[in-house]
Amino acid sequence: MSRLATLPMYDWPELRPQTDALLAALRLRVPELPARLTRPASERALQALWRYPGLVLGQTCWGPMRAGLQDHVHVLAQADYSDVAGGQGVCYRSVIVMRSGTPLPPPSHEGACLPQGLGSLRAAINSPLSLSGCLALAVDAGLRDLAAHALLTGSHRASIRAVAAGKADFAAIDCRTWALARAHEPMARDLIATGWTALRMGLPYITARGTSRDLRQRLSAALVATGAVALPETECEEIP
Repeated sequence: MSRLATLPMYDWPELRPQTDALLAALRLRVPELPARLTRPASERALQALWRYPGLVLGQTCWGPMRAGLQDHVHVLAQADYSDVAGGQGVCYRSVIVMRSGTPLPPPSHEGACLPQGLGSLRAAINSPLSLSGCLALAVDAGLRDLAAHALLTGSHRASIRAVAAGKADFAAIDCRTWALARAHEPMARDLIATGWTALRMGLPYITARGTSRDLRQRLSAALVATGAVALPETECEEIP
């Protein structure tokens, strides 16, 4: 069985050299890692890859984890969001982006700070299972049927483009993706931050359930050495 690795969550075309460099740095410490990342071409392919028994290293979202993926993997470490607005250690927020409104910085408290009237507007969501793009907003805004009436785009970047193009009224974008969009996505210039979801646990690094304990420990140590955070006890709010 082939050993595979994937780091898809922030692997924009503009960032692929950095993602490849991260794999190379990890591989210096864990030579069992493959020399190249597997980059799935679709959401369905990514879902299958997350469950692949030969997955040595991956990154996912707590939405799919709570929906059953946690039975197939071990969590190795957490991403660190301290370097982006809306992030706090292993916790992140989603920013509510719109074409107009009152710009709003991240709140100083851990709770949500959302614009009024979202229930009467159409959202763009990357996936119904996305914590940052759908689930967190649905809980914080009390929009239980958010996914049923939203425009499904397949990615945060596509949601940004959909809102900018007028195909949807707003989207919830995780704070690191929003930072990337402001640097690399021209259509993000037409949007502003009008609100923020509550702090929640950010993206975990994972490995297949069958990965040996020794390899898991070395992977975790390598991730921490390259900027991730060891599994913590956190005050971040969880999705029920």
